[in-house]
Amino acid sequence: QVQLVESGGGLVQPGGSLRLSCAFSGGMFSFYDMAWYRQAPGKQRELVVRITTSGSTNYADSVKGRFTISRDNAKKMVYLQMNSLKPEDTAVYYCNAHNTYWGQGTQVTVSS
Repeated sequence: QVQLVESGGGLVQPGGSLRLSCAFSGGMFSFYDMAWYRQAPGKQRELVVRITTSGSTNYADSVKGRFTISRDNAKKMVYLQMNSLKPEDTAVYYCNAHNTYWGQGTQVTVSS
C-alpha cells in the first residue's frame, strides 16, 4: 500500500520561501507520476504542479516562476521549493501519487 508523508509546512512572511517534502513508501516510486495539490479554506483542491516519471513538469499558472518541483527516485522523495510566497498561497498542501494516493497534508500560511 502506497503511503505519502508530507513535511516542511509552516508560517512564513510574504516574499519568503519554504521547501515541502513528500516521503513515498509502499511501491515502486519511479513508476509513479507525482504531484502537489493545495486546498485553501472554502475552495476546491487544485493542482499546483505535476512531475512525470520522465521528469516532465506541469505548473499551475499561479505558481510558474516561483515554485519548483523535483524528485529523487533513489530516496523516494518529492520536493516543492516555494519562493516569493504570497498570502494567496496559504493552503493545505497535499502530495499525490498517480492521481490515486494522497498524503495527510501540510499547512502553509503566508502572513505578516
